[in-house]
Amino acid sequence: MLSFRSLRPAFFMRALLALALVYNAALSWAQAPGKTEVLWLGQAATRITTPGGKVIVIDPWLIHNPKTPAAFKNLDALGKVDLILVTHAHTDHFEDAPALANKNNARIISPQGLQAQLISLNLVPESLAFRMGKGGTAMPFGPNSIKVTQVRAEHDSELTWPNAAGKRETHAGGEPVGYIIEMENGFKIWHMGDTGLFGDMRLIAEMYHPDLVLAPIGGHFVMSPADAALAMREWIRPKFVLPIHYGTTPQLAGTPAQFKAALGNSSVQMIVADPGQKVDF
Repeated sequence: MLSFRSLRPAFFMRALLALALVYNAALSWAQAPGKTEVLWLGQAATRITTPGGKVIVIDPWLIHNPKTPAAFKNLDALGKVDLILVTHAHTDHFEDAPALANKNNARIISPQGLQAQLISLNLVPESLAFRMGKGGTAMPFGPNSIKVTQVRAEHDSELTWPNAAGKRETHAGGEPVGYIIEMENGFKIWHMGDTGLFGDMRLIAEMYHPDLVLAPIGGHFVMSPADAALAMREWIRPKFVLPIHYGTTPQLAGTPAQFKAALGNSSVQMIVADPGQKVDF
C-alpha cells in the first residue's frame, strides 16, 4: 500500500501543473488579440478605446477647439470615459479635462505639479487626481492591465485658469510630459504631447518600442514636419505615425504633406486622419 508520504510529490506536481494551466489561460486572455481604436479630435485631443474596452481620453480640448467636429463639442458624445491623460497645463490640452473627469468620475493622470494644482484649485476631488511622476509607470486599472508611462517632452506647462471672480490667473503646472500607453494585448502608443526635438527620443524608443506615435508637426510651438520626420526616420522608427497638433492656428502651419515629403522613403507608415475619424490598429 502506498503511504500519504509517498503520494505527496505526485500530488504537488499535479497541483503545480494545474496552476500553470490556469496561469497560461489567464496570460492568453490578457494578451488576446484585439483592435485598438484611435479617434483624433483635433490639436492633441485623442480618444483611445483599448482592446479590452477601456476608454482613455488624452488632452481633451474640445468645446473651444476649432478643429473638433461639432458632434464632439458635447462632452457626452465621447461616451463613458474611464481615464484622462493630460500632457501639460496649457488651455489647448487641459481645458475640458476637469469637466470630463467630474462628469465620468474618471481619474486624471497629469504632470506632478498639475496634479497638485487640480486639488489646490478644487478643480476635481482629490480622489480623481491620479498621483505619478515623469519616468514612472502606473497600472491605473489594476495589475496585469494597461500600463501608462510618463516620458519627457520638451515644452513648458503653465496653468491659466479663472479664479472665483472670473479673472484668469496663471499657476505652475508641472513639467510637460508625453505618454507611452501599453494596451492589454501589448500594442504601444506614444502620445508625444507638445514637444520640440530632443535626442533622448531615441532612448525612449529603445526602451519602449512604440508601435504608433502621435507626433506634433505644426511648428512654431512644437516640432516642424522636418523635425518630426527626422525623429521618426532616424531615432524612433515606429510602425505607424499619426501627425497631430497642426492647422489649428496660423502659427501651426506644418502640414501632413510636408511631413510625408520629409519622411522620404522611410519604412514608417504615416496615417493621416481628419478630426473625428477613427483608425483601428
